[in-house]
Amino acid sequence: MEIIKSFTFGGFPSRAVLYDKQDLLPEDTALFVADSHTKSLISRPEGLAEVILTPGEEGKQWDAVDKILKLAMKEGLARDSVICGAGGGVVTDMTAFAGSLYMRGCRVILIPTSLLAMVDAALGGKTGIDAGVYKNMIGSFYPAEEVRICPEILGDLPEKEYRNGLGEVLKTAIIGDAALLNLIKERRESVLARDPEVLAQIIRRCILVKGALVEEDLREKGRRAFLNLGHTFGHALEAVSEFRWSHGAGVVWGMGKALEASVRLGLAKPAWADEMKQLFLDYGYELEAPEDPVGILEAMKMDKKKQRGKLRYILPAGPQDIRIEFLDPDFVLEVLKA
Repeated sequence: MEIIKSFTFGGFPSRAVLYDKQDLLPEDTALFVADSHTKSLISRPEGLAEVILTPGEEGKQWDAVDKILKLAMKEGLARDSVICGAGGGVVTDMTAFAGSLYMRGCRVILIPTSLLAMVDAALGGKTGIDAGVYKNMIGSFYPAEEVRICPEILGDLPEKEYRNGLGEVLKTAIIGDAALLNLIKERRESVLARDPEVLAQIIRRCILVKGALVEEDLREKGRRAFLNLGHTFGHALEAVSEFRWSHGAGVVWGMGKALEASVRLGLAKPAWADEMKQLFLDYGYELEAPEDPVGILEAMKMDKKKQRGKLRYILPAGPQDIRIEFLDPDFVLEVLKA
């Protein structure tokens, strides 16, 4: 066990900790949550109460949370009981959401099993479910008391899911870590080969960047919104495509559009924007989408990150230089068509 960092998120103590694989499950777990893909990754005692969910974004709906809550009641869990969720961002989001609701908040410990969950989704307290195809429309802020990380698990992660996580890594580097961005540029082959030493650096650096922003701003009133770089565009693409575009691929595509908007507004230098887009392409991401721009714009209107009824767009003006802008819909449509 090695503590990466202890945080306080809006009064909630939370910490990210490295564990060996055999020690991942907390001894006092009262209810275990996983999906049919991740349940076999975690050793657990016979007879432990468990909920095994349908994998994927399509299953991130109220019925899944209801299953967790009903079993918690059936098992007689108390407020100090531990619900442990092991999985990718979908599982960790729903587990923590259920924990925030049960008795107005019970103990939650998360074991992220995907790169995306390790570097982003499991840390920081955003929990929730989708409403149909609209992402994370129903949820709460409820940080897990501990996020248990084991990079060894990533060795068997499907390539598509690994690249989902790399999309969030790229985002985090642009937002807040020049050294991480240089590592991604200079050691692409090692990153794609899942070199253990490189992965350990990536995960640690991403956790430190995100943790610092969330400590400052749990409820996303200010700088935490930077973590949504690429997401307003990307979530809309996911919705319009009915999740044919995965989250990480959607975020990288969205960052491409955010760069385009930033250049058009005179915020980002074209040469730097082109350099970032080439980096995305070098990692195998798509920056063109066949979906209807008008449909994507309409889907954006359902984005929950509004202020006074207006959408906020997170735009990169340069490395570690992020701006929040309110953009005219006609301007956004032109960016989508570009």
